[in-house]
Amino acid sequence: MKLRLASICLILSWTTLGFGQAQAQAPVDRQKAAFDRIWKFADWYKNDQNHVIQRLQFTGRFQYEYANVDGDQGSHHEWNVRRLRTGAKAKLFGTWTVHGEVELNPQERDPFYVRFTDLYLMWSKSADLELTFGKHAVPFTMDGSTSSKELLTIDRSNLANNMWFPQEYLPGISAAGEISKWVYHAGVYSAGTANREFGEFDGGITTLAVVGYNFAESLGVDDALLSANYVYQDPNVNNTFTRRLQHVFSGNFKLAAKRWGVRADVTGASGYHGQSDLWGVMTMPFVNITPKFQVVGRHTYLKSENSNGVLLATYENRVVAGRGDRYNEGYVGANYYFYGHKLKLQTGLQFGDMNDQANDGGAYSGVSWASGLRVSW
Repeated sequence: MKLRLASICLILSWTTLGFGQAQAQAPVDRQKAAFDRIWKFADWYKNDQNHVIQRLQFTGRFQYEYANVDGDQGSHHEWNVRRLRTGAKAKLFGTWTVHGEVELNPQERDPFYVRFTDLYLMWSKSADLELTFGKHAVPFTMDGSTSSKELLTIDRSNLANNMWFPQEYLPGISAAGEISKWVYHAGVYSAGTANREFGEFDGGITTLAVVGYNFAESLGVDDALLSANYVYQDPNVNNTFTRRLQHVFSGNFKLAAKRWGVRADVTGASGYHGQSDLWGVMTMPFVNITPKFQVVGRHTYLKSENSNGVLLATYENRVVAGRGDRYNEGYVGANYYFYGHKLKLQTGLQFGDMNDQANDGGAYSGVSWASGLRVSW
């Protein structure tokens, strides 16, 4: 009860803050100018007349949060440096981009260096075609194709947690682009034994195909992208960069108007080596109360064909480590954007329930709350 009251009070206080900001446009403009000056320090060098290097910039993100879980099976709370990444990106010879970024763990400090996330070379002359070589993101499912810098909820949905690849960054080759209202992405990646760099290349391969069409112009909204994703990977026992899923099909849609929007995902996957087949649905409506204050809701449903096919979400699995066969989640949260996605506060209250027909330690029912700071460059 204390957890729920604290969450409701925090959300209401942010609502008041959001309405108050709408009454003071001039201070908001001065605030944006101040943030512009601060974030400009991330541009270490910029000169379009230099034929060798046109730009060098700092990249990274810092995400810090408090989480509290109150379940029938137990409780858990912690302060957590969720993500700390730092690196640099350079544009070279007009068409090439080099990007390297590492993930660090200052909280436990063993190991302090966790892994390289991005380490790639990209060639592009226009938005029609980008060719990327090296370790980079594998974007599929709704939340899996959204950077952690730009999530509308404080964490990805449990649909993405189960059927996307939470390692996210795999070594491979991909082609992506936008042609008129169409978007596409095709890639081949190594799914073998993961390590902190490029992996061991001792497993199978993962292939990804994405095609989408943006209906924004015909609907008169800012964004209305409908996408179809398909993943195939060799069912190799050494595949630890990925989940043990041979086929993944995902259809997702995101619509954004000025004051409201919705995101949705329907995904199914076939498992191998003991992983059951899965399917799930996620819907995420949101309302922009002011230009800076946003309220978000989410519902997630997951079902596995056999017992013990579904994992619990982050923080819930700190209370119950086992698996179940059916998961239901309801989420309500709020975001306050000081400087867009580059500087924001997020909070969310999550009601989760896991059914465990095998009755072997996967049942869960409880409420979790997380609130945190998100900073990115």
